[in-house]
Amino acid sequence: VYDHHVRMLSDKLLDIQHDHHETILSTMHVHMDHDNCLEVLALKGPAGRVQQLANSLLATKGVKHGKLTLTSPGKDL
Repeated sequence: VYDHHVRMLSDKLLDIQHDHHETILSTMHVHMDHDNCLEVLALKGPAGRVQQLANSLLATKGVKHGKLTLTSPGKDL
């Protein structure tokens, strides 16, 4: 969740995402209210790479809240 009025924040987040295009499967952008947006990213790849991307996004000045949830399809699928 971030305030889209923070100067250049959307551009910074997009730059980070483009730098990790091989890890990102899909993104969803939600306008929560007049000020706040929610970005949801579906990622695929080694856990370390996914964690690194999440850390980069969450550490960006202006991001209010975020969380990484990891899962795996398991061997039976």
